[in-house]
Amino acid sequence: MFPEEGRSGALDLEDRVALTAAIDMIAGGKAEGLVCFSLDRLAREITVQEAILAKVWEEVGGRFFTTDQGEILRDDPDDPMRTAMRKMAGVMYELDRRLVVARLRRGRRLKAERGGFAGGGVRYGFATERKQLVPDPVEREVAHRIRRLHRGGLSIRRIADQLNAEQIPAKRGGAWHPTTVARVLWRTA
Repeated sequence: MFPEEGRSGALDLEDRVALTAAIDMIAGGKAEGLVCFSLDRLAREITVQEAILAKVWEEVGGRFFTTDQGEILRDDPDDPMRTAMRKMAGVMYELDRRLVVARLRRGRRLKAERGGFAGGGVRYGFATERKQLVPDPVEREVAHRIRRLHRGGLSIRRIADQLNAEQIPAKRGGAWHPTTVARVLWRTA
């Protein structure tokens, strides 16, 4: 068994170490085929699905099985419907994945529009409390200072150097860089 916990079915074969190891076992004669829960667990992109199946069938001479369909037979030029039905199912898996991603993206965007924290990096000057963005008074004061220094004519690089010299930590506790200072200037209100 080669579990791939936490690995997306949208990843290419090169990015799936466990799957590659299982295919290598077939190529090495230590296994006859590959068993997967279902084709949509194998791949959620049609191109990835077909590339994996081709590798198992053509390159290493193995067989492929799913627990819900049994053996997934190789393409047969005398039965084009077999290939078409498998590929249509793959397209539906891909569509389902894209619909879920779009729904999640819309939900995050709506939450952000309503002032909630929708994931990603928390911008400088804010923190999260109970999944809501709230002002961070210490960071807000540093952000105001950065803007004052910039309005006073100090370059972004000089502001970063000054904050580092004063050992004022950046958002994640590290050093200030010109890009970090610029981001604070552009994103904080």
